[in-house]
Amino acid sequence: MVNYLRAYYYFRILLGRLYWPRERLRKYQNAKLKETLGYAYENVPFYRRKFREAGLKPNDLKNVEDLERFPVTTKDEIRKNFCETVSGEYSALRLKMRRTSGSTGQPLFFYISGVEDEFRKARHLRANTVCGQGLRDRYVTITHPLYFSQTTRLQRLLGFYAALPVSVFDDVDKQISVIKNLRPDILDGYASSLLLLAHRIDDKGVDAIKPRFLISGADLIDLQSRRYVEKVFNVPFYDQYACAELERLAWECEERAGYHIDADSLIMEFVDERGNHVAPGETGEIVCTSLFNRAMPFIRYKIGDIGKSSEEETCPCGRTFPLMKLLEGRKDATVFLPDGRALSSFALIAAMYQLSFYKDIDQFRVVQKKENLLSFMIKTKENVLSKKEAEKELVGLFNRALSLEEDEVEFQVDFVDDIPLDKSGKFSVVISELSQTSNC
Repeated sequence: MVNYLRAYYYFRILLGRLYWPRERLRKYQNAKLKETLGYAYENVPFYRRKFREAGLKPNDLKNVEDLERFPVTTKDEIRKNFCETVSGEYSALRLKMRRTSGSTGQPLFFYISGVEDEFRKARHLRANTVCGQGLRDRYVTITHPLYFSQTTRLQRLLGFYAALPVSVFDDVDKQISVIKNLRPDILDGYASSLLLLAHRIDDKGVDAIKPRFLISGADLIDLQSRRYVEKVFNVPFYDQYACAELERLAWECEERAGYHIDADSLIMEFVDERGNHVAPGETGEIVCTSLFNRAMPFIRYKIGDIGKSSEEETCPCGRTFPLMKLLEGRKDATVFLPDGRALSSFALIAAMYQLSFYKDIDQFRVVQKKENLLSFMIKTKENVLSKKEAEKELVGLFNRALSLEEDEVEFQVDFVDDIPLDKSGKFSVVISELSQTSNC
């Protein structure tokens, strides 16, 4: 059970750090980073072995700059060494298991403690508060039904930071109807979902949805699409950068001069293919070290996105957290169903992790070959599944989740040994082979 008094205590502390002098912030980072590496070395077999193989000990780190000497960590390493990545100070039975959204096509399970969960909630709320969310604002979010229960009965009763959910699987017209009735002060959702919503609102001339601002995350849309969404709603559009493993990584403030890195909670680096720092302002792969994860530390963890430090030294808002720019993240196709519905790729990805065998999936891809044909490529960790039963479960799940009539959409499910990269050398989780002239 969440201790909301403790979460609120963390929230108040986190708000107070936003204007720390840079020197104080750097001293805090150095101290927390030394503490984190020392803890991982003493309590987590995976990192103790990894550091020793690199010929390093925690006391080899004197400041944040020395972190470059330590090896990077990949999702694949954590999957293969899962039991050794959990701190010996914790019993897995007393921890909360979480999973990534699968937006990279490779789902990952991880553990957090109750205290870490409360701290994560406080960080999430800080980012929203910076944009202007108030205590009793009507906060409507387009999300997966699995998250509907995260708002507690007490929150709903008091109306304090209580999310009002709308299903990402609903037809856009139904979403519009529900959102109109909920009368949001803030509207949150996947960026691609907000774009689909904006197109439909624009087409129908709807003017009854008037939030003060929009918040998005999880996926990226291009600048032109973002400006279009802002034009339709006539309000600011704030983006937040996060991953399930570390929660909020960076967020836009009211100035939108870049993304403020959550520098009191993590160290973000931009590195080349060898794990070395790129020059300031140069593009690099994003690597993060959590300063608060203890149950399952993440040290120099490769997120899988591309970014760079901002050329701006400070933000006009006056907050001292450093700025970054996200150049390349998780972008996938929109899927169009026979009944005319347009679905965000994240709706399909989110549906996948309702599968009972999700934990056995190593990688997956969804390809829309026709409006009535979805093809699934699934690579499992071990050959332990009954493929016939797994296919039956997947088809049944997607028919229910997408509210499809029987045989309205054909599902082709293939269990494969490998899933190829795109021609560009990247990996797309959701691909549409339909004509790009489709309009939502």
